[in-house]
Amino acid sequence: MAGLGKFLKQAQKMQRQVEVVQAEVEGKELDVTSGGGAVKIKINGAGKFLSLEIDPELLKEEASLVNETILTAVQDAADQAKAFNDEKMKAATAGFQMPGMM
Repeated sequence: MAGLGKFLKQAQKMQRQVEVVQAEVEGKELDVTSGGGAVKIKINGAGKFLSLEIDPELLKEEASLVNETILTAVQDAADQAKAFNDEKMKAATAGFQMPGMM
């Protein structure tokens, strides 16, 4: 039973760490640009898009170029947010071991 108590304490500690990290991740703002700055996206570490700015000059280009530039910016922003989130969560859960798992 001592093993179970230790496990529960570890789980509670990890839960508190995860809650702190979630707040940090949600508060972190990442700025991403594409097309030489023609598209600017602000996203938080949790992946919530906060703003999108498109240079009016870009809108004068062919639709396919506009689409590609915006899509690239959105994908880059999502990738950066996921990487930031994953890094923080990995750090928060480091050292947590389930009984019987190695």
